[in-house]
Amino acid sequence: MNLVEIARLAADAAEEKKAQRVTILDIRGLSVIADYFVICHGNSETQVQAIATGVKEKLEEAGVPIKGVEGFREARWVLLDLGDVVVHVFHKDERDFYDLERLWGDAQQVRVQ
Repeated sequence: MNLVEIARLAADAAEEKKAQRVTILDIRGLSVIADYFVICHGNSETQVQAIATGVKEKLEEAGVPIKGVEGFREARWVLLDLGDVVVHVFHKDERDFYDLERLWGDAQQVRVQ
């Protein structure tokens, strides 16, 4: 499975949990952090946790190793590190505040499906 397929799988898993505004950014050449960001949000801490859990489970089922998960308990900004793909699951308020799409405005958006 290539990186864009992993990003799309994560995006699909987030959408299955009713994540809002699911976006994939291609940040290759813009950052050494990763090649792709998957960004989405939920409207409550419970939904943020459900989205993060759903993404983690779907990726593990597909054999994609999860290198780390941060922020799950607080559920305001959960980060799932897949290596060259990073999944950001925000609470709506934090997504609006941090606005990663604006911050990474030079990145190309990848079609989710």
